[in-house]
Amino acid sequence: MGENVTKTDLEWKRHLTPEQYRITRQKGTEAPYSGLYRDFKGLGTYRCVCCGNVLFSSETKCDGNAKWPTFWEPIGDWSVKTAREIFHFMIRNEVTCGLCHAHLGYAFEDGRPPRGVRYYINSAALVFVEHEGKH
Repeated sequence: MGENVTKTDLEWKRHLTPEQYRITRQKGTEAPYSGLYRDFKGLGTYRCVCCGNVLFSSETKCDGNAKWPTFWEPIGDWSVKTAREIFHFMIRNEVTCGLCHAHLGYAFEDGRPPRGVRYYINSAALVFVEHEGKH
């Protein structure tokens, strides 16, 4: 856990690539099936590209044919936040970083085991950090 991260819009633009900025600061979405981490199998943790907050473990990454990297549980209750929103008559849960409030993706309560929730996260919102000593 850490402290909330606050930067100006200009500071975020300097820190992020245009694609990262569009997704994390402007609630964008990368094209389905295009993300770097969608089929990625490394062992480690996924962190927020904006502030480095630890978000998800590779141990909770779902296998399958999802359009985006998908996880069934965040690292902790503090790591991500969700908020319901209505978009084109669809109710969905936006997922944001618990520290810098970056838009990460969406969570859907689909009832599938083990938790009944799937977190669909944009690869551009993530940085992967490999477990030390595992190659």
